[in-house]
Amino acid sequence: MSEYVVRASGVGVRFGGVRALSGVGLGIRAGEVCGLIGPNGAGKTTLFDVLSGIRRPDEGRLFLDGADITRRSPVWRARHGMRRTFQRQQLFGQLTVADNVLVAQEWRGGGGGLAADLLAAPGRRARERTRRERAARVLADCGVGALGASYAGGLPVGRSRMVELTRAVADPPRVLLLDEPASGMSAPEREQLARVVRRLAHEEGCAVLLVEHNVAFVMDLCARVVVLDLGTVLAEGTPAEVRADPLVREAYLGKA
Repeated sequence: MSEYVVRASGVGVRFGGVRALSGVGLGIRAGEVCGLIGPNGAGKTTLFDVLSGIRRPDEGRLFLDGADITRRSPVWRARHGMRRTFQRQQLFGQLTVADNVLVAQEWRGGGGGLAADLLAAPGRRARERTRRERAARVLADCGVGALGASYAGGLPVGRSRMVELTRAVADPPRVLLLDEPASGMSAPEREQLARVVRRLAHEEGCAVLLVEHNVAFVMDLCARVVVLDLGTVLAEGTPAEVRADPLVREAYLGKA
């Protein structure tokens, strides 16, 4: 198998006297969908914060393509292909769905600065057209193309989560961190989400790590599952191996 695209090594995080993470090691390969499960308070979102750069670890190191990125900012990581969604939707409610996706491409700039804006330079118009075509294509690929003109603030939870995913992949991601992406979704919406994630991984080579409490969804979608408990890695393996692990059954899945 290929080397890890993103890797955490010996990660530890403390909140005062509480250890949220302790010696956590985790790596995701290109084209892999990996699930991260565990009880509430296990440290899953804290690990996501560390991976995405929102929180710097007290111990350990983070790597992207083998290069140490422990001290790199969230903006640097995002611009180098690490994208993330959140437990609570983070859309711009006052913007349309299409504009939410366009915003994610703005960091690349339009070329020519203010003068090009004022003069509507051909190069600027061409870049804007390319952006809008990309946004429309990604919205369609994620099954929300019909919502482009709708305001994001008025969407139900399931559609809102799918739009947030669409924004995260507006520029092709290399690493995608999904924090409870299926929460609030209907069964058809979860099926659509699974199709999009599989396509991103298998066709575009994206490394996907997802936190999700819907265990059946995780076991069906992921080739590998990592279990966190009390801030440490309790188990790791295929869905079948994790289901059969007595420690996991005791701590999280239950014995039934």
